[in-house]
Amino acid sequence: MEPLSSAPPSSAVGSQMVSEALGASPRQLERLHTPDSPADVLAQIVFMAARHLDHLHGQFADAAWYAASNLTRAATGKTSINSLGVLQNSATQIDILAARRADAVEHLKVLIHAYRQVAPADHAAPHPARRPAIAPIRPEAAGATPARATRSR
Repeated sequence: MEPLSSAPPSSAVGSQMVSEALGASPRQLERLHTPDSPADVLAQIVFMAARHLDHLHGQFADAAWYAASNLTRAATGKTSINSLGVLQNSATQIDILAARRADAVEHLKVLIHAYRQVAPADHAAPHPARRPAIAPIRPEAAGATPARATRSR
């Protein structure tokens, strides 16, 4: 069995999900859209859901880390074992937090999917370095054969 680290792991699971799925942090999503537009409202909801998941995961990780620490101390004989149980209410609390976390993950997945449907494609994953360079159309050349756009570096 591996020894426990001195602190619980990072709790930014929701923010990480959004960043990986949409290419922008939840905070960045809020700044991509016209205020009060449907995409902006949905970006705000995604932001709140990601923060909620981050909070729930933090609570879950803290409770699990605390319980694991207690179990390790009990298993190594570094603490006395309570006759009512080593974990007492911790196991129930961890189960409840795990269920709430799983629900929040599913909710955030649905919101990310909805955001992708509503947000313009260029705002869903802002990668300006990946956009192809497009030459502007000149009015006098509108009827001419299209020329291949060249990239300037």
